[in-house]
Amino acid sequence: MEKLDLGKEKISKLIKKFAIPCVISMVVAALYNIVDQIFIGWSEAGTFGNAATNIVYPFTVISLAFALLIGDGAAALFNLSLGANDKEKTNKSIGNGLIFLIFISIILTVIGLAFSKQILALFGADPSEVECYQYAKDYLRIICYGLPFYIIGQGLNASIRSDGSPKYAMIATIIGAVSNIILDPIFIFVFKMSVKGAAIATIIGQILTFIVSALYLLKPKSFKINKESIKLNKEICKKIISLGSASLITQLAIVIIIAVANNLVGKYGYMTIASTGIAYGVVTPLAVIGICMKVFGIVVSIVIGVSLGGMPIIGYNIGAGNIKRVKETIKYILIINSIIGFIAFILFELFPTFIINIFGSGNSVEYLEYAKYCLNIFLGGIILTCLIKSMSILLQSMGSGLKSTLLALARDVIFFVPAIIVIANVSHSVVTMLWSAIIADVLSFITGAILLTSEIKRIENIEASISDEKL
Repeated sequence: MEKLDLGKEKISKLIKKFAIPCVISMVVAALYNIVDQIFIGWSEAGTFGNAATNIVYPFTVISLAFALLIGDGAAALFNLSLGANDKEKTNKSIGNGLIFLIFISIILTVIGLAFSKQILALFGADPSEVECYQYAKDYLRIICYGLPFYIIGQGLNASIRSDGSPKYAMIATIIGAVSNIILDPIFIFVFKMSVKGAAIATIIGQILTFIVSALYLLKPKSFKINKESIKLNKEICKKIISLGSASLITQLAIVIIIAVANNLVGKYGYMTIASTGIAYGVVTPLAVIGICMKVFGIVVSIVIGVSLGGMPIIGYNIGAGNIKRVKETIKYILIINSIIGFIAFILFELFPTFIINIFGSGNSVEYLEYAKYCLNIFLGGIILTCLIKSMSILLQSMGSGLKSTLLALARDVIFFVPAIIVIANVSHSVVTMLWSAIIADVLSFITGAILLTSEIKRIENIEASISDEKL
């Protein structure tokens, strides 16, 4: 890490060095699900298969949420400890995080296999939609077998990046994703395994990412995995959870959004009439919302990747007491993510049909119409969303787990969930309810600006106090 000159190197150069491989890693990780969606959309499963993967998707996000809770939390603590030159804590942050990841992966695998029916019901599966339900059941069962590899692999990725090896982390993720992209069409079209084939291809990729990530632990740069570091420490674990809670909430918020939206679609899908005079139904909105969330996930992955790329710089310089560099890093990251949000906004508003057709052909008029509403309205506040997600990660990087968690909760839970429930129940429309996302974006952006400003002032005051003491 010393070779990277986190306390001296030009900020723009450091962000480029960390963010580019981090963005690639995040986007490639997001491609696991979106690639499945694309190939399934072009297979015989079609819309039913896409609706099924949307139903299962929240459970995979829950798994990722816990992986990031521990992985990002351990990485944040590692950077803060490294900046403060606390060697013992740097080792324990990674060692405790590893044991934590193993433990939680086993628990989630057991839950997924033992309570599959309840999980499917929770996320909007309707047994009366026989074909869609069977696809969802098959996909969930197979995905559960790969959860330990997925969770540990994704969790270790953050530690590898923070140890000054963002390219290695990127390669580990790319190896798994590329294998998934190659194997998907083979299992789906050649072996004619449909949705089951997509799930098998996914877990093979996850196993490969896990193997490459685990091999890094044999020769890390700035920490050691030994008996002492893997011995669980109550304070270390509490700090990991505190620092990683924003990542957990960010992902769980996606789960809540999908769960609530899916169930409202089941309630009002047949009550909402398209311009053709035909009701949208349940399967069409389920498939479309799933696709929109995957596209949304790609944009958010880029934003989070850029923000996580700044985490080592921010954490190190806070630990070293160099607040000027912290503020400069924050400025760069917010500007970059604003540009990303603007580009996404233009694409969603001007080319919705092109985007939705990537995920399959022969779509009905109702399907394309609802897709356009989703991209134009539901993702209409994407610029603000990008800044909100960015500010949440920045607060996490600054060591403020509470403010980071509050902001993550604000957009997707505190504001969005009540808004979509109220609007849907008043309008009885699965189109009108989409406006809840923009309402949540505006209110959450204001909240985020206040929280980030207050945190910057807090660390400025700490620096001023230290300077006064030295005088």
